[in-house]
Amino acid sequence: MNVRQLHYFYTIANEGQITRAAKKLHMAQPPLSQALKALENDLGVLLFDRHGRKMELTKAGKVLFERATHIFQTIDDTKTEVKEIGHGVSGSLSIGCVKSCFSYLIRNIRLFRTVYPKITFKLTEGDSFQLTEQLKKRDIELAIVRLPLEIDDYASYKIATEKYVAVLPEKWAKKWHKTAISIEELTNMPLLLLHRMSGRGQYEVIIEAFQKRGLKPNIICESPNVDMILGLVNEEIGVTIIPQSSLLTFHHSGLKILPLLDATIESESMIIWLEDRYLSKSAIQFIEMFET
Repeated sequence: MNVRQLHYFYTIANEGQITRAAKKLHMAQPPLSQALKALENDLGVLLFDRHGRKMELTKAGKVLFERATHIFQTIDDTKTEVKEIGHGVSGSLSIGCVKSCFSYLIRNIRLFRTVYPKITFKLTEGDSFQLTEQLKKRDIELAIVRLPLEIDDYASYKIATEKYVAVLPEKWAKKWHKTAISIEELTNMPLLLLHRMSGRGQYEVIIEAFQKRGLKPNIICESPNVDMILGLVNEEIGVTIIPQSSLLTFHHSGLKILPLLDATIESESMIIWLEDRYLSKSAIQFIEMFET
């Protein structure tokens, strides 16, 4: 088994079809089929179950696919490391960020560009669950997220701890003469909450704050998009509870920010990366930018 055979196998597994794999590899289908058969003969096992044109990995195939994935990731990391030895801090840095943490990302990209002007960026937005999945797939190198997280194999640097605030339509706050608000008062209002696509997050933290007081909030809308939530508050659909920095990239005239009277709900923001992945020099320098 050589690297070329492994690459052919890996591409077929990803594409699920010989035809699509051949097209991606820019080669004819017959030699690709022959290369796969030769690999299976060499290993003495079937790597795929054939269902017409569809190819599904066997148990042995799944083991080889996992090993191949690790091998190709190691090759990519090695290429990056070797190039950086010769060229210093340059190239492209891929970062994912939850929308409610954009203010941290924007500030640090501005500072980073003044020191390392050769770096380009590939930015991705998503909730914390989506970004951890992209980290695992190595689609991004770093992610700026909010806790809690349901991922174990990551390293992290804490960016900030901040309090949650209530955000009301300005007209409502003026009508009720509000300069602060309690969790109990929020129970009687239509509530709009951030909610991750999957896993435990800010939504559960807020719900627990109500439950500890024996209260049941009137939740009328859930969304992973903070701008959508704030847009609905601006249209007087309801109120929300979010970390204060979430408002920094949103034009919030028409909104009133109120501290919570009877609860201290906090949010921790972190920059995270995979523990077992080689970090590029640009990624290391970007992390260190948060430490200054």
